[in-house]
Amino acid sequence: MADPRTYRPKAGEIPTEPGVYRFTGEGGRVLYVGKAKNLRARLSNYFAPLHTLHERTRRMVTSATGVMWTVVGSDIEALQLEYTWIKELDPPFNVKFRDDKTYPFMAITLGDEAPRVMVTRNTKIRGAKYFGPYPKIWAVHDTIDLMIKAFPIRTCSDSSYKRAMQSGRPCFPGQIGRCGGPCSGRVTIEEHREIVDDFVAFMSGHDRRFTTDATKKMKAAAERQDYEAAARYRDRLLALEAVLEKSAVVLADRVDADLFGFEHDELSAAVQQFIVRGGRVRGVRSWTVDKELDIDTPELVERTLLRAYADAGRESIPKEIYVPAVPEDLAELETFLSERRGRGKVKVQVAKRGEKVALMETAVVNAKHSLQLYKTRRSGDFVARSAALGDIKEALGMEDAPLRIECYDVSHLSGTNIVASMVVFEDGLPRKDQYRRFSIASSTDDTDSIHQVLTRRLAYLRGAPDPDEPEAPADPLADGEVEAVAKPKKFAYPPQLLLVDGGAPQVAAAQRALEESGVEGITLAGIAKRLEEIWVPDSDFPVILPRGSEALFLIQRVRDEAHRFAISYQRQRRRRDISSVLGEIPGLGPSRVKQLLTAFGSVSRLRSATTDEIAEVKGIGPQLASAVHDRLRND
Repeated sequence: MADPRTYRPKAGEIPTEPGVYRFTGEGGRVLYVGKAKNLRARLSNYFAPLHTLHERTRRMVTSATGVMWTVVGSDIEALQLEYTWIKELDPPFNVKFRDDKTYPFMAITLGDEAPRVMVTRNTKIRGAKYFGPYPKIWAVHDTIDLMIKAFPIRTCSDSSYKRAMQSGRPCFPGQIGRCGGPCSGRVTIEEHREIVDDFVAFMSGHDRRFTTDATKKMKAAAERQDYEAAARYRDRLLALEAVLEKSAVVLADRVDADLFGFEHDELSAAVQQFIVRGGRVRGVRSWTVDKELDIDTPELVERTLLRAYADAGRESIPKEIYVPAVPEDLAELETFLSERRGRGKVKVQVAKRGEKVALMETAVVNAKHSLQLYKTRRSGDFVARSAALGDIKEALGMEDAPLRIECYDVSHLSGTNIVASMVVFEDGLPRKDQYRRFSIASSTDDTDSIHQVLTRRLAYLRGAPDPDEPEAPADPLADGEVEAVAKPKKFAYPPQLLLVDGGAPQVAAAQRALEESGVEGITLAGIAKRLEEIWVPDSDFPVILPRGSEALFLIQRVRDEAHRFAISYQRQRRRRDISSVLGEIPGLGPSRVKQLLTAFGSVSRLRSATTDEIAEVKGIGPQLASAVHDRLRND
C-alpha cells in the first residue's frame, strides 16, 4: 500500500487549465482516468487526509504510485480525450461496461444501384441507412419479413444480384418470392428505387399515409371488380398494420429521442436505452456496469452517454436525450454530442411530464429487471459461488468455507412494529424454506434488537426444542412471535458464518449474544451498507473486500435478501395492526376497512387525511369518517 504523500505533486506544479489526469500503479499501469475543468482543484481532492476520503477512493490513491496529467484546450477536448483513454487503457478503477457486444441493425444500402435490405452489425457501410439497434437478431428478421410484403425490395446478396442481371435469370430469392429487386425481373431499377424510398420513409416515421393509400387502392380495385389487385393491396395493408402494431406509439409523431433508465446499487448498475424514432420505440439496448469507485447518478449518466454515442454514427444521435439526472458538465456534453451529430443542437434533459415521464418509468422498470437478472445469473454460477466462499474464508480467517450463512436484519417504523429477519444461504444459494421472521415486543435500539433475536435463535443450538413442537416444556422465543417455515430440525443447524446488517455496534451486540449463549465455532461479521465494509468483532478497522469481487457480491446479496425479508414482514405487521385498529370502530367492517386502505394507498396517508377526505370514500359517511379520524389520531 503506497502513501499518496510520496507521489503528491506540489500545488504550484499542477495547472489550473482543463485536462485529463491518470493515476498509475506498479509497472506504469493506468489505474484511473478522469477529466477536470480545473486540474489543480480536482487533484487536490484526491490528496486530502485519507480518513476523509471515500473508502473506494482511498483504495485507489493508496494503490497508485504516481499521477500524470495532460492539459487540453477546452472542456470538450477533455471529455473526448478521457473517453478515448478509458476505452483504450481499460483502467480498473473506472466504470466497467460488462456488455461490449454490438447490436444488430437493419440497413438499406442506398449507395447501391439497386439498394438491398439486410441485417448487419457493421455500422460503417458507405451510403447505408440504418434502423435500430434491435435487441435480438430475430427481431430484425421479423421486421424485414413484414416490410418486404408491403415494400418488395431487394434482399439477395450482391453476388446473386450481379449474376442475375448478367444472365437475365431471376436470383434464387426472386424465384421463391423473397426478393423484389430488378434481378427478379418484375420491376425496373427506377421503379425499385421508388419502392426503396417508400420503405425508408415508412421505417423513418411509420407514416400513416401508406396505410391510407393502400386502403383507398384496395377499395377502388374492389369497386372495379379487380379482385386480384384488391387482394394485393389488402396483403400490403395487413403487413403495414402488423409493423405498426409491433412498434407501439409512445410519443407524439415525428419525435426522435433516446431515453435512458438507470437502476444501480453500491456495486453494479443496469442501463436501459429506449430508441424512439417517429414517436415509436424502434429499438432497445441494455447493459450492466460494474462500479469500482463510488459514482453518483449524474456521473453515471455522463459516462453512459459517452459510451453510447462516442462511436455511433450521426444518424444514431437524436436531438433529444432524456435521463434521470443531468451531468455536472451538461453544456460540454451537449456540445460534444452536437458536434458528433453534425446538425442541430442535442439537448440532454430530464423528463418532467406527460408521455416521456411514463416511458422513462418503463425504462427504469426494465433496468431494475436487468439488474436483478444480472445478479441472479451471477449468483447462479457455480464457479463464481465457489470462488466467493473461498475468498470469504480467506478474508475472515475461517478454517473452512462458510457453506451455511445466516444473516439477520431489523426493521421498524419509528420504533414501533419492530421485527427481524433471518435468511439462510447454503452453498451460496438462498434456502427460503429455512427463513425465519421474528417479532420483538420492545427494544431500546437496533443493537438491543439484534441481541434479543440472536439470543433467542442461539438458544436452539444448545438443544432447546423448536417452537413448532407443542410438547416443548420451554420456548426461548416465547417472549415474541416467530413465523417458521422450516422443519423442526433445521432451526437447530448451526451456521459457519453469522452476518448482521450493520457496523461495529451491531457486531458488538451480536458478539455479546454469542458469548452469552456459550455456542462456539461460529464466525461473526457485519456489513455496513454505505461503504460495503465488513466488520468483525474486536477490530478497530473493517475488512475491505475488492470491489467487483465475487465474495463482496455474495455478502451483499445475502444482506439485501435479509433486508427485503424484514421489510416485507414489517409491512405485513403494519397492515395487520391498522386493520385491527379500524375493525374496532363500530360500523366499520372488513370491506370498508379494505376500501379505506385502497383509497388512500398507505397507512400514513390515511392517518394524515382530514375528516372530509375520509368521508369521500364510498360507503363512509361524515359520522363514520369522524370516528375513523379521531381513532387514528388518538392511536
